[in-house]
Amino acid sequence: MSKKRGNGEGSITKRNDGRWMARFTVHTAKGPKRRHIYGRTRQEVATKLAKAMTDRDGGIELDPSSVTVNEYLQRWLNDSVKGSVRPITFESYERLVRVHVVPGLGRVKLKALSPAHLQGLYRDRLDAGLSPSTVQRLHAVIHRALKQALRWGLVPRNVSEAVDPPKAQRKEIRPLTPEQVRTLLRTAQGDRLGALYALAITTGLRQGELFGLRWEDVDLEAGRLSVRQTLTTPKGGRRLGPPKRSKSRRSVKLTTGAVRALRDHRERQLEEREKLAELWQDHDFVFTTQVGTPLNRHNFFRRCYKPLLEEAGLPRSIRFHDLRHTCATLLLSKNVNPKIVQELLGHANISQTMDTYSHMLPDMQERAASAMDDILP
Repeated sequence: MSKKRGNGEGSITKRNDGRWMARFTVHTAKGPKRRHIYGRTRQEVATKLAKAMTDRDGGIELDPSSVTVNEYLQRWLNDSVKGSVRPITFESYERLVRVHVVPGLGRVKLKALSPAHLQGLYRDRLDAGLSPSTVQRLHAVIHRALKQALRWGLVPRNVSEAVDPPKAQRKEIRPLTPEQVRTLLRTAQGDRLGALYALAITTGLRQGELFGLRWEDVDLEAGRLSVRQTLTTPKGGRRLGPPKRSKSRRSVKLTTGAVRALRDHRERQLEEREKLAELWQDHDFVFTTQVGTPLNRHNFFRRCYKPLLEEAGLPRSIRFHDLRHTCATLLLSKNVNPKIVQELLGHANISQTMDTYSHMLPDMQERAASAMDDILP
C-alpha cells in the first residue's frame, strides 16, 4: 500500500492518452494554486516534479506568467533580503522600493519589464528632484532584485544590465575649520554629551560607533578604545550589531583631551546614576539618555546636536557626520600619513581615504612640487 502524500506534496498519475501527469500546489500572491506537469514517461515527470518541488520549497512560489513587479519585490524583500542585511539597510531597500519603484512600475508584469521601463523610471526620478547618487542606489537595489529573479527562473534575463544609471556626483565634504572646531568644543564643555563631540572630532568614529561604545571597550589608563559594535536605529527600535566591515573593528589611540573629557563624562554619568537609583537602566553604554538608555539618532539630532550648534553660533547645516570629515582633513592637513588616517577611520582601503579627502587639500600638490624641488634643485 502506497504511503499517503501530505497536502501539496504532489502526485503522479497516468492519463488516458498515455502521457503521465503530476499535480502539486504552490502558494502564489493570490493564494494557493494547483500546478500540472506532463511527460511521456513516469520517470520524466518525477524528475520534473522533484525540481518543481525543490524550487517551491526554496521560495520560488510566484507564478512567472502573472506576477507583477510589486508582488515580486515584496516577496524578494521579505524572503531574500530580510535577515541577510543589516536592519537599517533593509529599511533603506524597502523605502526605495515603496516610494520610487512601486508607484511607477508596480503593476507591470515582471516578465514584461524592459530596459526602457527602468531608463524611464530613472529619468522620471531625476526630473522629480532625486539626486543622481540616490537614483544610482535605486538602480543597485533593482539590479540585485532582478539578479535573484533570474536565479529563481522568474525572468529570462536581468534587464537592469542593459540600463545606464546616472553617474553619482562626488559627495560634498564640509569639514569644520580649526576655529569652528575650537568654538564647538568650547561650547560643549559642561554639556552632558560633551565627550561625545570631543571623540567625534579627535577619533573620527561614526555616529553608530559612538552610540554603540561601551565602557568595557574603553581603557582610560592606556588611553585607548576598541570599536567592536555599532548601534543603529531602524524602524521598530534600536539594534546593536558588529561593524559593517572587518576594517571597522579597530583600536583607537585617544588624545589627552579626549581622555580628560571621558573621565569627566564618567564622573557625571555616575552622579546621574546615583540620583536615579533603581530608575537608571544600565546597559554599559558610554553615551546614553538621562535614564541610561541608548541614544536615538533622531532624538539626539533634534534635542542635542542642533541646539548645541545654535548655542555655538555655528551653521545649522553642519551635519554630525561632518565631524568625522573634520577629523580626517585636520590630520591630513598636518601631514599625518594617510595610512594612519585610514586605519583611524576604519576605511576599507587607502584609496577610499584619498578619494574622499585629497581634493579637500589643494596644498598637497604644492607640497609635492616643493618636495621635488628639494630633491632636484
